[in-house]
Amino acid sequence: MPRSDGAPGKRGWGRSAVYAALIVILLGVNYSVAHRATAVSRARVPYSPFFLAQVRTGNVASITSRGTAIQGVFRRPAPLGASHPTRFDTEIPAFADTNALSALLQEHGVVVNAQPLDQGVVWWKSLLFGFGPTVLLLALLVWLFRRFGRAQSMLGSFGRSSARRYDSNASAVMFADVAGIDEAKLELVEIVDFLRNPDKYRRLGARIPRGVLLSGPPGTGKTLLARATAGEAGAPFFSMSASEFVEAIAGIGASRVRDLFAQAKEASPAIVFIDELDAIGRSRTSGSSSPGGDEREQTLNQILTEMDGFDGSTSVIVLGATNRPEILDRALLRPGRFDRRIAVQPPDRNGRRQILAVHARDVPLGDDVDLDRIAATTPGMVGADLANLVNEAALLAARRGRDRVSSPEITDSLERIILGAGRSVVMSDEDRRRTAFHEAGHALVAMLTPGADIVRKVSIIPRGSFLGVTLSAPETDRFNHTTAELAARIKVALGGRAAEEVVFGDVTTGAEGDIEHVTVLARHMVGRWGMSRAIGMLAVIPGETAGPGASSPFSQRILERLDDEVSRVVGDAHEEVLALLSEERDRLEALAAALLEAETLDEVDAYRGAGLTRPPVGAMAR
Repeated sequence: MPRSDGAPGKRGWGRSAVYAALIVILLGVNYSVAHRATAVSRARVPYSPFFLAQVRTGNVASITSRGTAIQGVFRRPAPLGASHPTRFDTEIPAFADTNALSALLQEHGVVVNAQPLDQGVVWWKSLLFGFGPTVLLLALLVWLFRRFGRAQSMLGSFGRSSARRYDSNASAVMFADVAGIDEAKLELVEIVDFLRNPDKYRRLGARIPRGVLLSGPPGTGKTLLARATAGEAGAPFFSMSASEFVEAIAGIGASRVRDLFAQAKEASPAIVFIDELDAIGRSRTSGSSSPGGDEREQTLNQILTEMDGFDGSTSVIVLGATNRPEILDRALLRPGRFDRRIAVQPPDRNGRRQILAVHARDVPLGDDVDLDRIAATTPGMVGADLANLVNEAALLAARRGRDRVSSPEITDSLERIILGAGRSVVMSDEDRRRTAFHEAGHALVAMLTPGADIVRKVSIIPRGSFLGVTLSAPETDRFNHTTAELAARIKVALGGRAAEEVVFGDVTTGAEGDIEHVTVLARHMVGRWGMSRAIGMLAVIPGETAGPGASSPFSQRILERLDDEVSRVVGDAHEEVLALLSEERDRLEALAAALLEAETLDEVDAYRGAGLTRPPVGAMAR
């Protein structure tokens, strides 16, 4: 796409300058060649005494005469002032004796030509050099006009919408293909019914929402839900990303908006889907002065105008999708534009089970695959993640030569997605032993701390940038977290470093990621969630809606108190973890030994290795 910094324009002007310079050079060459071809260098000499003297000395080789004009060639360059010409021309005076001249020429062997004097170039040279510049100029004008015409055509194509149209007979996506977000589907049933039976609503004077905004994290199925809505309604579906509207040339985005809505009106009843709406719908009161801001604002204004311009007989509904609804312009969200806003949230456990069933319909599963268990161990995953999980498992089964996808493929694919692919790293015995105690420290603290998540897997196989990993997940989905649960997370994260201190008496850099996680979590507990009496219920840390670069409105004293409280929270948790692992040193040694032997322990083996019984379902709940 053309950039908004003007680079394409500069590049275009540079190319035009090269073309113009080339044409000027060609004209110069044309003139130079024509001049050389037509011009014959001859010196004008006096008839007497110079010409006659040269004849008498035998220096004249030949002459050509016509009337009184004579052109000729000297045998040797003749001195004429400062020059020494070999060709000459002269004029015979009217009173000269031509008979005596003829006798003199014959006497000295001068060749007398009967040919006429030079009349210029031959006909084809005259045609070439006479009309060549004119033809070249006309060709230049034709090229300029054609280039201008292409530029006009390009501007016209820039203003055309590049929306992709999916007709109902070509789209097989239906509501049955969308699982795990039933609440959002129910919200769209009314939209589908209106597109199918618009007269039922118009008879009662009802006005269907002109716009529906789908908001939620990436991968939750907003685009899929929009296509399913079009499929259920049997209506044409026009899909376009908001970023495709904006170009470096002012006015192109607004022109594309007009063209898109014109196409939708012609095909009505239809659905217009604008993905990543925040690319052009960002609030105009944010004071942004970034390049291209005026173009985005014009595009936004045109969208607002088009949505307001729908009449009651035009069955066109706009579906918008965004990950950041909080930054959208308020004019987009007022009644008459995006009347209805639907939050598409990550699925719960039952929703994940339904999504897995949808994506596994065409995948042969082994008898040992339990979709309920997979759904329980994938909290926080959205539809795109689960689809990727099933696909990765199918690819892995194919590489292993299996005819079905079994539980090991699912487990290995889940580890690959969450933890990263395994690396072939040759670790020394000391590094391997230290890594085993580090991961055992994480796992043991999680097993013994109330409110911590269930330990699902522990491994000392290097993955990604980590030498070992401990995977924990709650038994049930959590939508709020208590102070005890967050404190447990901090303790679990500190368990690896604490285990190194207890066993080896020193520490390594392996806890870098854990420390970063603990720092962020503790600062949010104290500065955003009001979980510390020292700060109280004050949002000292700016929230996500404040935007990047937002500063805290609090005094330096409060900020210093925040830092002190964060250090206290982390320090107290660290002391508690050190005491716990020192007390449970035998379990720590046993779990580390099991890791060194097996390298990877699943849920059951991890609890058995620590000499503990896995808590029953619900025991870890609040």
